[in-house]
Amino acid sequence: MDHPDFRVRGKIFATLGYPSDGWGMVKLTATDQQLLVLAEPEVFVPAKGAWGRRGATTVRLRAAKKSTVREALAAAWRNTAPKTLSLATVETRQPADRPRAHKSGSTK
Repeated sequence: MDHPDFRVRGKIFATLGYPSDGWGMVKLTATDQQLLVLAEPEVFVPAKGAWGRRGATTVRLRAAKKSTVREALAAAWRNTAPKTLSLATVETRQPADRPRAHKSGSTK
């Protein structure tokens, strides 16, 4: 497979260029996938087959807001990271460390 991927401890939680250019994939829970697909069907589409039924979700990047993709990536990371790493990251993160949206009016 010739597309970039994002990993935590060697496990893929997101990719770019799947299923084709302009798309990405995030590894969500089935529940998270269902919520995002219902909320933004023009952006989020379940991957085909059993992989999609288990939460693999394709993302139409041009249609997506940066903040939405950021939240989906964070969820995918948490779903894939070992629980000890995921919990340690949440516990050490202070409110000032959280990403903030730009106030320039641009949401993409």
